[in-house]
Amino acid sequence: MSDPDGLPDPRKFVLSASALDRLRRAKADSTLRAYRGDLRRFLVWAGAQKMITTDLTPTDRGPINDALNAAAFAALLERYGQLHAVAAEYVNHLADAGKAPSTIDRALAALAVAHRAAGAGRLATDTARAVLRTHRQDSADAGRKVRKAKPLVVTNLRAMVDTLDTSKLAGVRDRAVLVLGFALGARRSEIAAVNIEDLDFNTDGIEVTIRRSKTDQDAAGRKVHLPHGTNAHTCPVRTARAWLAELAERDVTSGALFRRIDKHGQLGRAPHGRGSADGRITGQAVDIIIKRTALAAGLDAASAYSGHSLRRGFATEARRAGHDQIRIGRHGGWKDGSTTLAGYMEDVDRVTSNALTGVGL
Repeated sequence: MSDPDGLPDPRKFVLSASALDRLRRAKADSTLRAYRGDLRRFLVWAGAQKMITTDLTPTDRGPINDALNAAAFAALLERYGQLHAVAAEYVNHLADAGKAPSTIDRALAALAVAHRAAGAGRLATDTARAVLRTHRQDSADAGRKVRKAKPLVVTNLRAMVDTLDTSKLAGVRDRAVLVLGFALGARRSEIAAVNIEDLDFNTDGIEVTIRRSKTDQDAAGRKVHLPHGTNAHTCPVRTARAWLAELAERDVTSGALFRRIDKHGQLGRAPHGRGSADGRITGQAVDIIIKRTALAAGLDAASAYSGHSLRRGFATEARRAGHDQIRIGRHGGWKDGSTTLAGYMEDVDRVTSNALTGVGL
């Protein structure tokens, strides 16, 4: 169908492949992976409720089938139209299952993205969010403790670094991952994404370019200055130079900064079909390095350390050193006014600036 001028019917207009690809890449890869998983879990639930037919219900195991998920979501829309009531019931299901409010909030965001991608416009989530608010209040009343990554403070960072055998390639790399990750206040995905070309050494230290982050979807990038450290083992400049020297010896002078190392202690490429062809480590690998070295250092509650521990540890130590939230936030790439960062600041302030200090009890 065309209009009188011979132009295509706007109701039949579809995005081109290149536009869809740019839309797909508008979100950070880690966010997209989470959304895809959230959508599959929603559709598995919908299938169990007989909202969609068995042949369209995805399995909750194995690779995610995006084509099947899209068809299943389209079938839901065709049957129910706007999914605001379905979304609210799903939130209620997740609440009954004891899921954390933050997990449910992300699931709702995934449904909203899928709703728009299917051409159904904005998903009305008012009812669903009202259910979520009640669940959040119930969780608070029940004293539910929100799981957070344990902050990796400097004394523990040094203990972890001291466990590494820096006569071996993996030890030099892991030390650089830990030290630079902490110094940047970076997310694990940002650590994995750094390229050799992103490091600019000068007399004052290193300027590191973070090309894109979760809160920088326009990929404007930011520069982070890392000064010389006072301890040789945790100095960002010296640990970075040591790792770059190892790479240079193997004729690697560009591309991924942190790379896989195989079981023989050699730089390796990613297995076929997995990861980057240049052997770049993943954010999950950063998480594994942290957990492994925390365990080796004998840290209390070592399993509570994760990829986010470096980022939270940086914020904690920077606050203890007297820096303000704005400066800390801009260094680590938090949005101005971040409530997450404010929470980290409060964790420090209620000890270092306690209202009882000096009262004379």
